[in-house]
Amino acid sequence: MEFRPGLEEIIAAETKISFLDVENEEIVIRGYDLIKLVETKTYTEAAHLLIEGKLPSQPEKERFEMQLHTQRTLPQELVKILKQLPQTTHPMDALRTGISVLASFDPHLDERTEAANKEKAIKLLAQVPAIIASSHRLLHNQPVVPSHQELSYSANFLYMLTGKQPSELEVKIFDRSLIAYIEHELPNSTFTARVISSTHADLYGALTGAVSSLKGHLHGGANEAVMYMLKEAESPEKYKQLLYQKLANKERIMGFGHRVYMKKMDPRALLMKKALQELSEVRGDTTLLEMCEAGETIMREEKGLYPNLDYYAAPVYYLLGIPIELYTPIFFSARTAGLCAHVIEQHNNNRLYRPRVKYVGERHLQVN
Repeated sequence: MEFRPGLEEIIAAETKISFLDVENEEIVIRGYDLIKLVETKTYTEAAHLLIEGKLPSQPEKERFEMQLHTQRTLPQELVKILKQLPQTTHPMDALRTGISVLASFDPHLDERTEAANKEKAIKLLAQVPAIIASSHRLLHNQPVVPSHQELSYSANFLYMLTGKQPSELEVKIFDRSLIAYIEHELPNSTFTARVISSTHADLYGALTGAVSSLKGHLHGGANEAVMYMLKEAESPEKYKQLLYQKLANKERIMGFGHRVYMKKMDPRALLMKKALQELSEVRGDTTLLEMCEAGETIMREEKGLYPNLDYYAAPVYYLLGIPIELYTPIFFSARTAGLCAHVIEQHNNNRLYRPRVKYVGERHLQVN
């Protein structure tokens, strides 16, 4: 049996959910080009596509959004638990705790039918944003911003994060960012969810494991690291100096390169670059855009690396007024639809994951 570290290029699942077609520079989501979905559909429509397997008709869209709307509010018992977390709690740990506790309030927790899993998926899609926004405010001794009943899914999420009602442009850009993050084939967190669900563990358990995976700095957190780097530099010239210094010290520069794309630019990064241009023009300040473009040029010329989604999503979220420490939780919230789709698919056609090892230890030692 061949050993490939990190399961590099090993096919681990058959799926109808998504595929990274690197040669044609296309991210396929249930047959559709993700970029086209971002440009023409809303996040809730893309989530319906992943969970239900098809884009919704207008009545189906309205019904799906109403289901999400009616389940936005967290159980008060869960809010009380979030209040008890130490102020030093990492936002991803608060999210992990929230999802795990949420399972206790599901009367159909142990049902694994497709219908039951879809109900769980809708509940998670509705309440993960509330867990993220509420836990962050509670950890900072701030009052929780209640759900705004008249706002759309993405507008309400952004409202709960920032405490202010967003503009149409802000909602459009935030919604597009959520679709960009919604599904991406089989990264570590999605693989983790599939491995856990292959034991017939419940959907909440699978997503709790996925949160833990995404917290690791080799998977999530790049968008936060990018923003901290931009804030440290403050100007295009200082940013160039910082990058050259990091390159000279052989430090890893977050926001560049991708295990799958490698020598090509992540097509989702281009979407967020355009969003950054729009926001910068409206605000009359192109400093962040100029910094990012300077960094893009340096990394391409010096290392042959291209920006990934996180590189341009970071300054976009910053201009939207979102706290930096919430960038990775938002990534997870957006990916919830994709994760749920993978767990549903795993449960519907299950085979327990049980790989083997290449043993490199000693043999035939004698017991004294």
